[in-house]
Amino acid sequence: MADVTIYFNPKCGTARNALAFIREAGIEPEIIDYMKNPPSRPQLAKLAKLTGGAAPLLREKEPLATELGLKGASDSAILDAIAANPILLNRPVVVTPKGAKSCRPAELVKDLL
Repeated sequence: MADVTIYFNPKCGTARNALAFIREAGIEPEIIDYMKNPPSRPQLAKLAKLTGGAAPLLREKEPLATELGLKGASDSAILDAIAANPILLNRPVVVTPKGAKSCRPAELVKDLL
């Protein structure tokens, strides 16, 4: 298993840029295309613990987040919504031995490498 994991959507330019930064650092990460293989609710809970809560994992700009009234919602409600609707995951999420964060903008990944 890789020391670095990226929750990745290949359609997302920010995710592609973050992946490029990781590879430029000489690291080949575990790439999880979360639209094809969404994280389970327990996996999301672990990510939330690493990122300091569920709010950083929520893609607030996604119209569905507004429709579901998730701004300011509880961690549990956010995680349930992301588990049911992976498009709500604020991509890319990167996990390394130094921690985890949603790397938006992509340059934030450098803090984790």
